[in-house]
Amino acid sequence: QVQLVESGGGSVQSGGSQRVSCAVFGYSSSTLCMGWFRQAPGKEREGVAAFCNDGITVYADSVKGRFTISQDNAKNTLYLQMNSLKPEDTAMYYCAADYRRWYLLPKYKYWGQGTQVTVSS
Repeated sequence: QVQLVESGGGSVQSGGSQRVSCAVFGYSSSTLCMGWFRQAPGKEREGVAAFCNDGITVYADSVKGRFTISQDNAKNTLYLQMNSLKPEDTAMYYCAADYRRWYLLPKYKYWGQGTQVTVSS
């Protein structure tokens, strides 16, 4: 059973940076496809960034050039570095994992509990 635990959320001012982390338990993160999603109140969950073990990395247009997804295989941890944050980036951020390549589709099998990121103007 794969378990995902996010951390690193918090409050930040517009233009600032934040990094959220996702610790992977139960399997090696390097063998999974992993993604970051976010959901704001009243909105659908949307894909932010993802990569799979086929080497493909994808980003939502809204975050390209500002967010970077990465992983530390030694620590079995996934990261999302967020720069130039905007108030519209405010959301609950979730990491997700699956053995199938869903990329930015919210069809992953395994999900974390989420970590809140709030960007104030």
